[in-house]
Parts: sequence; C-alpha cells; structure tokens
Amino acid sequence: MDEKFDCIIVGAGVAGLAAAMTLARNNMKFLLIEKGEFPGSKNVSGGVLWGSDLAKLVPNYWEEDGGWDRFINHRRLTFMDDQSAFSVDFKSSHFNEPPYTGVVVLRSKFDRWLADKVQEAIDESDYAMDSFIAPNILVEEVLMENGKATGIRTGDEKFYADSVIIAEGVNNLLTRQVGLQNKYVPADHILTGIKEIIRFDQEVLENRFQLRGKSGMSNEFVGFATDGVEGGGFLYTNQDTLSLGLVLGLKDLREKGKEPYEILNTFKKHPVIADAIHGGEVVEYSAHVVSSGDKRVMPEKLYLPGLLVCGEAANLLMNAGKAIQGMDYAIRSGIIAAEAIINAKKAEDFGETSMKKYQDSLNDSYVMKDINNFQDAVHLLHDPVMTQKMPNLICDFGRNFFSIKNEPTQKARKMFGKSVKKHSSYLELMKLGWKGSRAL
Repeated sequence: MDEKFDCIIVGAGVAGLAAAMTLARNNMKFLLIEKGEFPGSKNVSGGVLWGSDLAKLVPNYWEEDGGWDRFINHRRLTFMDDQSAFSVDFKSSHFNEPPYTGVVVLRSKFDRWLADKVQEAIDESDYAMDSFIAPNILVEEVLMENGKATGIRTGDEKFYADSVIIAEGVNNLLTRQVGLQNKYVPADHILTGIKEIIRFDQEVLENRFQLRGKSGMSNEFVGFATDGVEGGGFLYTNQDTLSLGLVLGLKDLREKGKEPYEILNTFKKHPVIADAIHGGEVVEYSAHVVSSGDKRVMPEKLYLPGLLVCGEAANLLMNAGKAIQGMDYAIRSGIIAAEAIINAKKAEDFGETSMKKYQDSLNDSYVMKDINNFQDAVHLLHDPVMTQKMPNLICDFGRNFFSIKNEPTQKARKMFGKSVKKHSSYLELMKLGWKGSRAL
C-alpha cells in the first residue's frame, strides 16, 4: 500500500464508517484504519441510534436481521427517590413504521455489521482493489507538512493521503497531537458510563416489557439512580438482553469519593430496577468515558488544511432530557466530513478554506443547531435541584396522591404543597420552571 490515498480515516466507529460509506459510494480511494481486531471489537457502548441517517447509509436496513436489535416505540422518563418511582410514559404505534425514529444497538455487533456494508460499497466502487478497511493498527501520529495533514504513521510505517479524517472517539489523542484540542479536557466536562448487559429468555423479556416482534423500550432515570452524584440512569431492551447502566460526572464522583460500580449496585437494588432485572443473568460489564454535552469542551476548530475531526473526537454529544444523542451526531458528522473531502478532491484543493466548509456545513446541520439551541437544557439537567430535589418532591407527591386511606382525602394541590415544603420551595420551583421553559 505505497500509493497515495484520497483520504485516510482513523477510527471505524459509526462516524468513521459513515465517512467511509460516503467515500466508497463516490468512488474515492481511501484507507479506514481501526485499532481493534475488527470494527466494534473495542466499542463497549450502545443504546439508541436516533433519527433517519442510518436509512441513508443502508437503505431498507430494517429488512435485515443484522446490526440492530429493536426499534423504539415506547419511551419512559422516571424520577426516583430511594423507594419510589414516578414515570412519564409514552407509547405510540406511529413509531412502528420504518424507517424507525430510533433503533437499539449493541455497538460491538452494529459496528461490525456496518463495516460489512462499507466493504460491499467498496467492492462495488471503482477502487475495489485500492480501498481498504485495515483493523489491528494503532495510528500513533498524523503526519503534518507545512501545517497540512499528509498522512499517518503507525509504528515504522507511513501512509500518505490528500486528507485525513480523525474519527478516533472521545479519547482524542490525535486531535490533541495536531493542536485542535487542549491537552486535557476538564473533568467537569467528562462523564463515565458504566453498563451491564443482562440476559433473559426472550419470551420473558418481551412479556415483562410488553414487547411484540422487534418493538423495544428506552427508559431514562433521574434522581436516586445516581446516589446523589451528577448524572442519570438508563435501561434499553435489546433482542434478548437489557442494557442497564449509569452515566456519572467524573468530577462529582471524585469529590464525593464514590465508586461507579457501588452506585450501580445500589441502583440495581431499587424496587423498580430489582423487579425489572429479576431472573436475568449478567453476561457483560463495561465502562467508558463520554462528553457531557457541554459545547465548551468542543474544539473551536474541527479542521486544518487536509484534516477534519468528526464524531466523539469532536465531542459531538448531547443530552437535553428528551434523549441521549451521540451516535446520530457521529453518523451525520461523518457523512458531512466525507462530502467535504469529495468536494475538495473535485476542486483539487485541500487547503484551509476548503476544509472550513466542513465546519460550516456542520454548523448548518441539525447537529450543531441542536447543540447550540439546547445548551441551557444540558446545564439544567446537571443542576442538583433537577437531579435531587425534584425527583424526591415528585415521588413524595406521587406516594401521597396514589395512597388510598380510610380517612378524608386531601385535595391534590394541598398534597403537592406539602411535598414542595418538605423538599424545596415554590420560589425554587418557579426558578426551575423559568429555566426549563427557556431551555426546552
């Protein structure tokens, strides 16, 4: 592989695979490098892939069994105290028709499946013998010459290209190496995700969560789930397993002297969770770091001459309360990055101005529009009032409202007033309501 490529992509996660798919379908000669044994082999994350971009990469993907586990037609947000849970629950047959608005994926399986689709696109391109997916290779350096990316180095070997797309994930060592990211990202902008995969008999799982066929549920948790640490919990139904876990603030964990696995064990003992996972077998435990969704952690520039940064390497992630979005952002940014490289190749111009068009297009996309528009919601979700006081207040009110006693029943407003007095204040609620109305 001594020849020069049009593009070298570093990282075969969903961002890198989306870029590779786009390049292959536009007859570009590229090298996709993955440090794992195969795409997905080192990816322990998973969850819900939202939106319709998957259908753009793999039309009619829903007709295949591979890759994804279930489509989401049931959404639930749960507020928890130590003994109770109060949920906002929504289920609709509107979400039953493909292309689905969200599909549950386990990344080790999904990334490998998508990589096979990329290989099919390579085989159908004009460069079937010249484009490659190269696993088991660790990129140690992006080669720069006069401020322009010219290729990569792995060990003693060097590979050259007109352009480089960095899609290395949240541990963005190469992004730092080329000077686009600060050496260290502050801990208050980084979260750790911990997850267990719990296996069930498929019929038991489907009966317990009222699933039919390929339908599935996503459930987010606020409050007791994190034992007072910044963050939240999640539960997603896979084919015959559950993904159960937490996303926790690293800085808050450190300051409160708590261990993630201890909080997860406490979470699993909550009555609601204990009932949900009863009889299941833990078959996998994993942990990884993610961005908090605060755009202040993003590099100001995502480009240099001949170089673009996409996906989690660019800290493209957001949780505004409605959903945790990251994989969809990664796919869209990978597509946009590849389109910028395609246009640069046509113009034979990989300079600063040409590469800047990637960031301009990203800013015009739903990715950056949502990240910019919902920053207040991101900050609100990390407010202790929202993550601690509100769940306790809501559960206290729910407990009183749904308790039937052989005595005169109080009006709901009086019950609510007692819960407010016990856990917060009307002034605090008004402030929270004002922030929420502006944030959402």
